[in-house]
Amino acid sequence: MKKTLVSALTTALVVGAASTTFAAANPFSDVPADHWAYDAVSQLAADGVIEGYGDTTFRGNQNITRYEMAQMIAKAMAKTDVSAADKALIDKLAAEFSDELGNLGVRVSNLERNADNVKWNGQARYRYWSQRYENEKGSKDKKNTDQMNFRLEPNAEVNNNWHVKARIDAFTNPSKDTDATVKLVRVWAQGDYKNFQVKLGKLPFYSTETAGMLFDNQFSGAQVTFGNQLKLTAEAGRWDLDNAINQSAINMAAAAKDNKDNLLYGDDAASYQGIGLNGTAGKLYGGAAYRHFQSDLFKHVNEVEKSYKGYKANTDEADIWSVGAGYTFDKNWNLNGGYAKNEKADRFGTAHNIQLNYKGAQKANKGSWGAYTAYRYMGGNVAFAPTYETFLNCGVNNVKGWEVGTEYVPFTNVTAAAYYFNGKKLDNNNDAELLFGRVNFWF
Repeated sequence: MKKTLVSALTTALVVGAASTTFAAANPFSDVPADHWAYDAVSQLAADGVIEGYGDTTFRGNQNITRYEMAQMIAKAMAKTDVSAADKALIDKLAAEFSDELGNLGVRVSNLERNADNVKWNGQARYRYWSQRYENEKGSKDKKNTDQMNFRLEPNAEVNNNWHVKARIDAFTNPSKDTDATVKLVRVWAQGDYKNFQVKLGKLPFYSTETAGMLFDNQFSGAQVTFGNQLKLTAEAGRWDLDNAINQSAINMAAAAKDNKDNLLYGDDAASYQGIGLNGTAGKLYGGAAYRHFQSDLFKHVNEVEKSYKGYKANTDEADIWSVGAGYTFDKNWNLNGGYAKNEKADRFGTAHNIQLNYKGAQKANKGSWGAYTAYRYMGGNVAFAPTYETFLNCGVNNVKGWEVGTEYVPFTNVTAAAYYFNGKKLDNNNDAELLFGRVNFWF
């Protein structure tokens, strides 16, 4: 979901890309959300170097274009009383926006512009889940899980319009001291043009209209986006249903009947087509989407036990529509929510979420922090791979309940977070509780 620059710089809350509750939203109207310039601009704004439109504001009701950003960079380049770190950020931004600066008459050397055609970002993080859930006998079971993750995200410039991007993840279980597994999770070519963007390859798969309530994953295929403040996105390809096996109630139902072969050796990659519309109007933003999946897996699950109506008889499809909206009250407060339904599901086929955010942790700004409270209803047959950390790894899915969380930046580019969920399972109304903690080191 597109947000304005002031929202991204002051709240950095869950509205757009990212894969965690406090994922930062895209502050520009025509620069991708995962662009490295976001962090550079955040730091310069925090240091008082970039001053918006001259009246010390970023005009929260108006998106920022590359040309407007170049105007700000030009003013920053004219300053002499900046730190060495800020000067380095200004130089990098000047190289990135050299074409726009050239149109303004600001000279940037070709040597500087081409000094680093491949840029690397990444993070090292530790995550911990402590789950408590009520079993069939009425007593509480406990499950603790932790994980270390090292991530690299290269961005290689092909020409002025095209980049090749990737994400490489390495995971290890520190409690068992296991060897790390390394995966090339994403790799895609991206072409950015005025009011048009195309992506080809193994791409990010994110339900923007619901702030990641349904999907935060990746799929193989193509995506095209048209527009600026109002964006139309169409995408198609294949999605590996193994990514949803621990998220979906239909899969857990099949596993309970000892028919895992249907899951593991069936058509575990679904064909996928989707279309979405997202836009902003002042402080209000929203969107809607429709997604269609087709795989023998859905039919196999239903055949395990037809009395368990996870999906309608003999269907191999999932048809999901979703809507979402949000409102930014001021620099501190933001409210957003979403609703989704799988038209093919007879059970656990709806999901909805409402979340109130206060402030936001900006990793480049030491001492910044944020908090949120949310109510989530997560039907397992529609919320296949949600972005919420409290719904990962430990199997706390297909539930409803309340969640609270906070995030803090103790040191520059170091974030610490804690989230807590308390609710009920949808299939048996048993208690479900989870405590989550995370520390990120960004580079």
